[in-house]
Amino acid sequence: MPTHENFFNLDALDQGITRQLADGMTTRVFAGDDAMISIVRIEPNKSGNIHSHPQEQWGLCLRGSGLRRQGGKEIPVSEGDFWRTPGGVEHGFTAGPDGAVIYDVFAPPREEYRQAGSGFG
Repeated sequence: MPTHENFFNLDALDQGITRQLADGMTTRVFAGDDAMISIVRIEPNKSGNIHSHPQEQWGLCLRGSGLRRQGGKEIPVSEGDFWRTPGGVEHGFTAGPDGAVIYDVFAPPREEYRQAGSGFG
C-alpha cells in the first residue's frame, strides 16, 4: 500500500476525509487544488437523497451495480460504467443487491467536502 504523500489506495479506509452521506452510504474524499475524488461505498439496496451542486461530477462504478437517477431519468449501471453529471443537474444513486463502490470526480472541488461531516452538502 502506498505511504508516500499524494499516493493513496482504494481500499485503505483510514485515508482521506470521511463523510457519512446517508444511511448505508459513506465516502472518503481526496481534495486537490482543481479537482476532488470521492470514493463512495453504498450498502446493498441503499440510496442517497436526490441533490445537485454547481460542480461538474464524473462517476465510475468500480464494484457492484445500481440505478443512477439523473436529470429525471433512471439508468441502470454496473461495473465499468461511467457517467458525467453537469453542474446543477439533480442526481442520486441506489445500490443494487450487492452494493456498490463509486469513484466520483468533482471539478472544481466541493468546499463542503474538504472536512469530515455528514450529508451531501
